[in-house]
Amino acid sequence: MNIRKSILMRVYLAFGLMVFGALLVFGKLIHLQYVDGAEWRAMVDSLTIRERTIEAVRGNIYSNDGSLLATSVPEYEVRFDAMSIPEEANDIFNSKVDSLASRLEKKFGDRSSRQYLTLLKNARAKGHRYVLLQRDVSHQDLKIIKNFPLLHTFRDGKKRYPTSLVTVRQNKRILPFTNLAARTIGYKNTKGDTVLVGLEGAYGSYIDGKSGSQIMQRIAGGVWVPVNREVEVAPVDGSDIISTLDVNMQDMAQRALEKQLIAVDADNGCVVLMEVKTGEVRAIANFTRDSEGVFREKYNYAIAQGADPGSTFKLASYLALLDDDYVDTTSTVDVGNGTYKVPSHTIRDSHAPKKSVMTVSEAFEQSSNVGIAKLVNTFYSEHPEKYTEKLHDFGLGDPLGLQIPGETKPWVKSPDSRTWSKLSLVQMAYGYELRLTPLQTLAFYNAVANDGKLLAPLFVKEIRHLGNTIEKFDARVLRERIASPDAIRQAQDMLERVMVKGTGKTLSSPLYSSGGKTGTAQMNDGARGYGARRYQSSFAGYFPAEDPKYSMIVVIRNPRKGYYGATTAGPVFKELADMVFANDMGLHKTFASRKVNTVGSTIPLTLVGSKEASNAVYQALGFRPTNWSALVQNVDTAGKGIPFVETSIKEGVVPNVQGMGLTDAIYVMENAGFKTHVTGKGKVINQSLAAGTKSKVGTPIILALN
Repeated sequence: MNIRKSILMRVYLAFGLMVFGALLVFGKLIHLQYVDGAEWRAMVDSLTIRERTIEAVRGNIYSNDGSLLATSVPEYEVRFDAMSIPEEANDIFNSKVDSLASRLEKKFGDRSSRQYLTLLKNARAKGHRYVLLQRDVSHQDLKIIKNFPLLHTFRDGKKRYPTSLVTVRQNKRILPFTNLAARTIGYKNTKGDTVLVGLEGAYGSYIDGKSGSQIMQRIAGGVWVPVNREVEVAPVDGSDIISTLDVNMQDMAQRALEKQLIAVDADNGCVVLMEVKTGEVRAIANFTRDSEGVFREKYNYAIAQGADPGSTFKLASYLALLDDDYVDTTSTVDVGNGTYKVPSHTIRDSHAPKKSVMTVSEAFEQSSNVGIAKLVNTFYSEHPEKYTEKLHDFGLGDPLGLQIPGETKPWVKSPDSRTWSKLSLVQMAYGYELRLTPLQTLAFYNAVANDGKLLAPLFVKEIRHLGNTIEKFDARVLRERIASPDAIRQAQDMLERVMVKGTGKTLSSPLYSSGGKTGTAQMNDGARGYGARRYQSSFAGYFPAEDPKYSMIVVIRNPRKGYYGATTAGPVFKELADMVFANDMGLHKTFASRKVNTVGSTIPLTLVGSKEASNAVYQALGFRPTNWSALVQNVDTAGKGIPFVETSIKEGVVPNVQGMGLTDAIYVMENAGFKTHVTGKGKVINQSLAAGTKSKVGTPIILALN
């Protein structure tokens, strides 16, 4: 073979290999494009395109009176598209960017104008389209920002330029009344394990609405930007919840409870106010002392804290006895010296009895442990299951099935329980060896007030979407009647007597009647049992007694300054009941027809002043005073008091205003022609010029108030 042929063969071989390689590459391209193309395009899209969830605006939560308890407000992430203005219009961009930087500095103050200018120009130079300017911008601020240079559409000559503003909306949940019923309003935590608390958690499926979506694209620098300015699937706003809570009553409840917790130096406590006929919860407050000594809403004790109820449970024991016709209110029980020996234990009353033989009503009024333990032991010791079955018939062993999560299941033991002992029957009689939450106890008291009808407490009365009702919740009856009408009537009578001459007599009001029961129980401290001497004080009741509208329970745990129910928990009941009565005009019947507790019949004192005006007030209140000198508030520091003297006004003669309130004193003194100067506050205890002194009109007189 000659050299020429050899060279040609090598050239042909090389060329053939190149052609073959080219054909392979071309074939691979065809395969990638038409055979595997869809798969590879999907992979690219998965890396550079994604769907972002657009959160719906959550529904509002309203109180019973229409006040806003929880709502969502929009907040925005504000970004800058440096390339929205074409590159050929750099002069337009440069003419406005300085002004934009200056406006941003004045609005936010987190960067100087020069720093903002550098940020914006660098973004333009690098072709960035999604530069973060500010987070958590309110809707009001966004409206202002939209008027900044480059952040709104504008014309330059005949050409129109788009906005460089890019916004990402987020919804922030706020409580307009801050901590008002915060634990009951609750929250929905979806970070990590989902936690559902209160109305927010229980009705999240309604409140959350339906999320929308927007297509996002990944650009240089790993930044995700919207493909379109508008969302692809618009979100559907959530529904509104109309709760049963009343803002004013809730505020009253929280203030009364917090004040008392501070006064008695307690660890925690709760109060619940409920409407008797409907079961609608008007107020529920739960406070826990934190590490800083401040009381905050951190745990819903009312629905979740199961504990021995103590003496408030005696109502259930007496109702069982009454319903089984073992006793009536006039039956007697011998309490001896206030002790009752049972196997391996001695039951004691907290105070020595005034007499050894009491009626059933008197034993209840005085909250005798011995009385109820002896009665229950006498009539149920042979068949204790009859007693425990009766408690279950009252509904005390079943959950209430609340509309919000977190209810602790009640525990009312029976003779076949593993922990049943020879002491269980007598211990249960006065509220031990069982577990009830405050709300479960209140539901029982509410049933007695409601003539025997047991209702489930309601927290939500309606769900609305765009103003239209989509679901309504009415009173849910758990038991049509828990006991016979006669037994209920006798129980109501005993509860009223507690407020007249029993352990609750200091809590009654002269303006309305009430029924209730005090409770004091030692708290079980785990392994230490009851040896730690820590107490739970409680009071449960309702008002007005003749036609109950509201029921209430107060529970205060581990108070360090006193622990009896009447003096520890009772003041919260009285203060809240007084405030509710004063504000609920529907309770204000004519004074002549109003029934009040006998203990509250004392005629209130009056300040010195116009006898005619004072008499008009007394008549309006239904009182007919006869001894006026006994009705004047004592202002004599020696303690002798002063008689009521009708105040006369004569120009130039100093009147006697001692004992008057400030308004009356100024009125009398100014009408007599004198200029009044005041020190202190309260009622007048001294005046700089003696009564009866003649002086020139306009003379200054100093009034000292206590």
